[in-house]
Amino acid sequence: MAKISVLGAGSWGTALSLLLYNNGHQVTLWSALEQEVNMLQEKREHVSKLPGVILPGDIKITTDLEGSLKEPDVVVLAVPSPFTRSTAKQMAPFVRDKQKIVNVAKGVEENSLMTLSEIIEEEIPNGDVCVLSGPSHAEEVGKGLPTTCVISSRTRETAEYLQGIFMSSVFRVYTTPDLLGVELGGALKNVIALAAGTADGLGYGDNTKAALITRGIAEIARLGVKMGAKAETFYGLSGIGDLIVTCASVHSRNRKAGYLIGQGRTMKEAMEEVKMVVEGVYSAKAAKGLAEKYDVEMPIITEVNKVLFEGKEASEAVKDLMLRDKKVETPMLPWE
Repeated sequence: MAKISVLGAGSWGTALSLLLYNNGHQVTLWSALEQEVNMLQEKREHVSKLPGVILPGDIKITTDLEGSLKEPDVVVLAVPSPFTRSTAKQMAPFVRDKQKIVNVAKGVEENSLMTLSEIIEEEIPNGDVCVLSGPSHAEEVGKGLPTTCVISSRTRETAEYLQGIFMSSVFRVYTTPDLLGVELGGALKNVIALAAGTADGLGYGDNTKAALITRGIAEIARLGVKMGAKAETFYGLSGIGDLIVTCASVHSRNRKAGYLIGQGRTMKEAMEEVKMVVEGVYSAKAAKGLAEKYDVEMPIITEVNKVLFEGKEASEAVKDLMLRDKKVETPMLPWE
């Protein structure tokens, strides 16, 4: 049995708390929001974000950050990506040397263009920072539906230790050394999911969705490889796997926000209606910034930014994508 603290009591943090508890670990769930903690303590259920998933009384729920970091073998950082840096700053004075910190949020910081693990390592240089990612909606993990993820760390030893912590009969975990690729796949797929949802909102069909998924992963992989990640990662769980589920699922807040935009809502109106952090909106500008920094062509990412931040009509964005110059799909393959 390990002692584990989950920081962030949204839908994903709540679901992972239950998963880890069911795996036999001693779990503490922390939130900075006193109202949220009071609700979870009283109801043992996140009524608004994860209804129907009941937390056992043995899971401690608290606002005490220092106390949450004193003893755990593993700290799971599950706050939304826009709050990763501020939470890491708060954590820093209390983190023990080489304490394992597993980031489960997905995003890239807009101004610095840093991945979340880079942010955590900058703010907590003495921590052992790892990443858990993959196609894993909290609504399904909370209900114990079969799910598969991937965990990455700087060392094989840490990755395999954490694999054992998270793995169960309903939650299968693989390992990989490509931490950068895992993070980029998880962050940038949210932007493509906004495009997929927008296409749904416009009334387009399965052909359009398939095109966005396949060309979207091609864009993400092009950028990732240019940045030093491995191409194979983007065709695995944290790449194409996460992209498929986020583009297609009714649980996807990014797809839902895109759908509302396709229906004519503004970006702000869509985010307000979703009522949860739409991480693709925060990652869109960062993705465009990375494309420019590394001189990588990312037409879907570019058009999503124009729709979100420049007032471009979504239907015009789709038209411009379709009418781009002729391309070869597999330029690495020679003709006979």
